[in-house]
Amino acid sequence: MHFVKKCPECGSINLFLNKDKGEVICKDCGLVVEDKMVEFGQEWREFDSDDSNKLRRTGAPMTYTQYDQGLGTEIGQKADLFRLEGKDRNKFFRLRKWQYRISTAIERNLKLALAELKGVSSSLKLPKSVEEEAARIYTLAVQRGLVRGRSMESVVAGALYAACRRHEVPRTLDELSEASGIEKKEIGRTYRFVTRELGITILPSNPADYIARFACSLTLSAETQSRAVEILEKAQKVELTSGRGPTGIAAAALYVSALLHGEKRTQREVADVAGVTEVTIRNRYKELLEKLNLEKDIKKTKKKRK
Repeated sequence: MHFVKKCPECGSINLFLNKDKGEVICKDCGLVVEDKMVEFGQEWREFDSDDSNKLRRTGAPMTYTQYDQGLGTEIGQKADLFRLEGKDRNKFFRLRKWQYRISTAIERNLKLALAELKGVSSSLKLPKSVEEEAARIYTLAVQRGLVRGRSMESVVAGALYAACRRHEVPRTLDELSEASGIEKKEIGRTYRFVTRELGITILPSNPADYIARFACSLTLSAETQSRAVEILEKAQKVELTSGRGPTGIAAAALYVSALLHGEKRTQREVADVAGVTEVTIRNRYKELLEKLNLEKDIKKTKKKRK
């Protein structure tokens, strides 16, 4: 490390580096020659948990998935209970009880809600970025008092749906409803209310985002998926997708593509995977055939199969 080699007060060269405090001190007169020095030496390595606890300079990063954003101190864990005996065990319970009592209503709400959020997120196999965003949205909703008069579970589901939309992770309201146990209409209503009150801008869903998931569930080939995306691109150019549900138009495009590639799937099968009705598939299917002139291609495919 490079630092001043001479004390400006007494001129002594008998200097001492205190690595713990980051200070250079004169041993003769006690003057702090330099302070707040940064160690640029080799980084430490840890080989076990004891080493890491001794050497770690910082804690875990902030996260909205914890009610205190990971900055608070939790008094013991339940696993610690088995290490204690007699008076120590009573003290443990007493301290935990008082920690719960002095916590605010918002903290208690977040503690329960974020546990529910993690469970639903795990069930839907959502990435950590979406879980973090959903936790942030829910925390803001609680702080603004938007949870009053609504069930905690519905606001959690609405926040998750909003986070999925913002990160372009395709999940349908039906999937959220199944994972959370909340009705589809209630999730949609809460989602619209929360995003409006918090001023969150959500772009319209791209139907193409659903193609890969639906195709995987229907075990369709990569060629069928690619053709379905091409059909959707053509449909967007003629403004056939505007004003229509993204899952319905995506499922219909996949149904048409499957027919063109000889991988026939019933409208019932496609509707079940997309979470829409057979009537929706049938209507979108007819619109795609008429607007994109695909009837001839389907007839040719049927003739080749015969």
